[in-house]
Amino acid sequence: MNKVVLGIERLEESIIRNASIGLVCNHASYNSEFCHLIEVVRKYGGDIRVVFSPEHGLYGVSYAGEKVSSYYDKDFNVDVYSLYGESKAPPTDLLRSLDFLIYDLQDVGVRWYTYISTLYYSVSSSSKAGIPLIVLDRPNPINGVIIEGPILEERFRSFVGIAPIPVRYGLTVGELAKYYSSVLGLGGDVRVIQLEGWKRSLWYDDTGLDWIPPSPNIPTWETAIVYTGTCLLEGTNLSEGRGTTVPFFILGAPWINAKRLSRELNKLKLLGVFFRLVYFRPYYSKYSGEVCGGVYIHILDREKFRPFTTIVYALKKIKEIYPRDFSWKKHNGNYIIDILSGTDKVRMIVEGDTDIGKVIEEWNRHLREYRSKTSRILLYG
Repeated sequence: MNKVVLGIERLEESIIRNASIGLVCNHASYNSEFCHLIEVVRKYGGDIRVVFSPEHGLYGVSYAGEKVSSYYDKDFNVDVYSLYGESKAPPTDLLRSLDFLIYDLQDVGVRWYTYISTLYYSVSSSSKAGIPLIVLDRPNPINGVIIEGPILEERFRSFVGIAPIPVRYGLTVGELAKYYSSVLGLGGDVRVIQLEGWKRSLWYDDTGLDWIPPSPNIPTWETAIVYTGTCLLEGTNLSEGRGTTVPFFILGAPWINAKRLSRELNKLKLLGVFFRLVYFRPYYSKYSGEVCGGVYIHILDREKFRPFTTIVYALKKIKEIYPRDFSWKKHNGNYIIDILSGTDKVRMIVEGDTDIGKVIEEWNRHLREYRSKTSRILLYG
């Protein structure tokens, strides 16, 4: 296996030396020799004026959805400006004092993962400030071939759904920055330091790279696969496994009979997956301290497995079996499931108001249109 060379490892010293720089990075912004981006830039003689941190903070210790404050970091001796606090966009007046902004965050290839919303605002703000945005590219861990799920509808736009792209969008962050800039019209001077040796068909374990968990509940790269579907459970009263050692691989609730659910879900004969009965007790989050019955998702064939579609079918079945126990969660009067999925069609399918086959056919038509749009910004074969 030939090791993929990261964008951070192809950053040239001549670009950095004596430049005034802002960084968008976190605890996973390391090269393959475990040298952090802050250390790399300083070694090359760059003047780091500010570090912008995403959700979970510079060190990845804040919980999902928890506001993060700006502060002075004594370990790295740098001002840290939070992009998950009072503001989610780098301020243009601050950016105008820089020569350029560098973005280096490991993504998971899923629309509701907020690092790509931070990327969106990095593209937008650098464009408004008139400075280049340099994106140090990283692999899409769940490959760049398979795309899945609905395109975000504008009325459901939020920080967990920032742009009209599919749930599983099949691009690297460098390509996505180009998509934001040229296809969605954010403009700006986006420069991608490309990966070397990466192909669209590669999964993360094909890259030869070590995985650094980019956020607390994505401990393994494989978690990103199931997360593409099971994150939808955040919009329900089902546990998605937060507060266990295998977040997003398990789902359940105290009122579920694990054996029955496992049997009913396996009867669906969904491709590439097996549902094993499981009981678990979360130590925080939903049903903390309570024993939950449910299933563990075993990926049998990752090329055939479609996590988003799988969970839509699973939710529909759970609603059928437990109509009085199952419920949706809301935030500010809106169904969280609609915000996450970028449409109300998932909820309508589960409620039995819409035919799942027709909806998936519609989604697939939109995916073909999206793939056509991405063809002009692809950087890798």
